[in-house]
Amino acid sequence: MMSHSPQAKSEARLAYAFLLPTLLVVFSIVLVPVIANFWISFKTVELSDLRPPKPIVKIQVSKWPKKQGDSFVFRYRIRNSSQKFPLKNIMIRHQLPDGMLVKETDSRCSLLLNELRCVFDNWPAKYREKILHKFIIDKAFKTSKKNFKNSVIKVSADTDNILTNFNFTLKNYVKILTNPEFFFVLKTTFLYTLLGTLGSLFLGLFAAQLLNQRFTGRGFLRGLFLFPYVAPVIAVAFTWVLLLDPFSGTLNTMLVKIGFLSEPLNLFGQRYVLLNLFGFEMKFPLALSTVIAFESWRYFPLAFLFILARLQAIPNELYEAAKIDGASPIQQFLFITLPQISGIISVMFLLRFIWTFNKFDDIFLLTGGNAGTRTLTVDVYEQGFALADLGAGSAVAVIIFGLLSLFMILYFRFLPLGEEE
Repeated sequence: MMSHSPQAKSEARLAYAFLLPTLLVVFSIVLVPVIANFWISFKTVELSDLRPPKPIVKIQVSKWPKKQGDSFVFRYRIRNSSQKFPLKNIMIRHQLPDGMLVKETDSRCSLLLNELRCVFDNWPAKYREKILHKFIIDKAFKTSKKNFKNSVIKVSADTDNILTNFNFTLKNYVKILTNPEFFFVLKTTFLYTLLGTLGSLFLGLFAAQLLNQRFTGRGFLRGLFLFPYVAPVIAVAFTWVLLLDPFSGTLNTMLVKIGFLSEPLNLFGQRYVLLNLFGFEMKFPLALSTVIAFESWRYFPLAFLFILARLQAIPNELYEAAKIDGASPIQQFLFITLPQISGIISVMFLLRFIWTFNKFDDIFLLTGGNAGTRTLTVDVYEQGFALADLGAGSAVAVIIFGLLSLFMILYFRFLPLGEEE
């Protein structure tokens, strides 16, 4: 076994010391949210549970004294703010003004140096009660009714935090996986991701091939082709919705006027349209296809930039030699261009697949996940916020994480990133 010198060990320790801050930053930014998401996915947590239960105490004055020796009667209206979780070891501390002598109070309360203390062992969920206090005032009592009702009451209690306890369950995963719609959503997610990724790569390759030629205005067109990617998503989504509107949209109006359509199509709101091909009827997913088209159009500029940069790095001598040998343009593309750009296409496919799989804003802005366009990321939002079930939403997010991890493992195992023999 090879032994390391003391100097090498010292250099290794120094290197680890320099890497430690970076590792800590990566851990805090990337791993901590992932771990927290896994943690929550095994708990039945709702949005209302994020606000921890607390004891609430309010003063209600029943009889206000007017002179020395009069009775002063007030109540504590107490309650547990939670509808699900109990409170334990509750203590109420209320500093009373001078001149108040105890006449009658609850057995759980005591007066010490003008401080009224009430101690409770347990308040169950939805707990409510009124506690009566009766005092006699003397000449030292100078407080107004307003000041007394606004006096500070200190309340403390112990409670079990559902986010930090060690009670775990598989209910969220059972709920998600047994939902009849889950596998349809899963299929929709893969179709949207795969076709959207391939569409953006195909358009990017076509645009890169087109603008790799020299002609007047090439620089302007290159800048124009970047517009879908750099424009705000809410702006381009609104534009598409406006143009494809079934009632006032430009596209539907034109297609109806030229006789291509008998009636307008609700491209973002119609789940299926029946197509008759060679006597066979088939359901075509209209809304999903439109969303995929938007995804391909919006993100092809990224592939276009990377592929164009790689095309410009290919030596012209290769094409000149191929022309001398009589290679056609298609043969030049297949045997020169494609092998040269396969590495960058492989990288772009991996990145775009992951990004598209995690896409939420495009679908949410275009369809809201309706008409057969609901993906797993939209399901995370629906479960976590629309249905206020954070545990189920986290479970869907964990499933997304697992599927993407499996995809990356298979990808790197069977499709190396442009490795050459």
